Amino acid sequence: MFDFMDMSYDEPDEPIELGPYIPDAGECMRCGICVSSCPTFRLFRIDEETPRRRIRTISKLLVENLPISADERQHLDNCVQCRACETVCPSRMAYGQLFDQTQAQLNLKASVEHSKIPFAQSLSKGGRDFGMLTKWMVTLAFRLIENKEWLRRLMPLLVVYLKLGLQKPLRRSGLLKKLHLADAEALLGKPALQTLAVSYPANATKRGRVALFTGCIAEHFDRETLLAAINLLNTIGYEVLVPPQQGCCGAIHQHNGQSAAGLIDNNIAVFNALDVDAVLHTATGCGAMLSEYQNDDEAGQLFRQRLYDINEFLLKYWPDGLQLTASELKVAVHEPCSQRNVLKNQQAVYALLQKIPGLSISTLADNHICCGAGGSYMLTHPDNARQLRALKQQVITAASADVVVSGNFGCGAHLNADEHKVEHPLQLLARQLPVSVLV
Repeated sequence: MFDFMDMSYDEPDEPIELGPYIPDAGECMRCGICVSSCPTFRLFRIDEETPRRRIRTISKLLVENLPISADERQHLDNCVQCRACETVCPSRMAYGQLFDQTQAQLNLKASVEHSKIPFAQSLSKGGRDFGMLTKWMVTLAFRLIENKEWLRRLMPLLVVYLKLGLQKPLRRSGLLKKLHLADAEALLGKPALQTLAVSYPANATKRGRVALFTGCIAEHFDRETLLAAINLLNTIGYEVLVPPQQGCCGAIHQHNGQSAAGLIDNNIAVFNALDVDAVLHTATGCGAMLSEYQNDDEAGQLFRQRLYDINEFLLKYWPDGLQLTASELKVAVHEPCSQRNVLKNQQAVYALLQKIPGLSISTLADNHICCGAGGSYMLTHPDNARQLRALKQQVITAASADVVVSGNFGCGAHLNADEHKVEHPLQLLARQLPVSVLV
């Protein structure tokens, strides 16, 4: 089925469908164009770790309704979901959507198979079955992401953990490695405890009102970027609303086979209820998910119509009279996969940075290769993620830049794990404002 492709053309009188074209898994041409852009092929150098082979596995599950082997499942799960293959595919294969559908089906089957396994069985193997315990902890993590209030209440405990220096003895104990939590713990930074205000008034003559999407963890762990965003928006004349009822964008759930419907419906309802000119996101990973909300009703359309990447919004409404202070820094731009392959608006970052006089701006080499963060991939596949990060850090070192900017919080956190300074471009822009606006 994969060796041939239907080359028939539409008849002249046949109506042409409008909107996105979503081919099925059988339309892969097996041309191999996607192979060179695939990060896992770069690591393993085998055909099983390529999009075209994963499409065959996806087809077995979704089209042929056939079981797959353990090896096929492993190679499928190794996918970083960077979607670089989509940008070069001549068949316009909707790989991301097909992958999510496959993960949902596999997760449903797994839930049925394991639904009757009690927690007591997780203490079976010598009193410690860390695999089962880890699964329970992953389930707990999903619940925390879904409930921001529960997550907020855990933050003081995390601060105590960091302040008391409990990291070193816990790491030495080996428990984190056995629970597969060592990589997640290594990414921890000191969280912000105070919640953001509901409204931040404009500093200049008010031009309008916008709402800021903060997602699930950015308010605690990416506070500096959010404050920079608010600072810049207030400076150009926009009041900023931060609705506390908003929640996770749903990307982590959807890409791991979980249902994101409740999270999606909640965000659409919360932001549609606001009288704002735009809904802005600062993290491209969240933005990619938000831009692909599939709700086709009136509410879903309204949400998408007002959705903006903050870089594009700032560029569009930047006042002619606002001059930033000069800087002689050498900046390299990392382009997250969610920005390059889904939003496709990376040029807005370069255009914004050019508003800083004297700034030297360059493109980070190999931007088409994923850094390994991949949302939750850096936690679920830490070995692969570390290898991809090492490749990206070699490129960063070769760039000899004073600072590297990345528009996605997850990428920045992943790359900063080994002390490479990566920050959001909004932070750099906000520091160059002529008058510091405190928020």
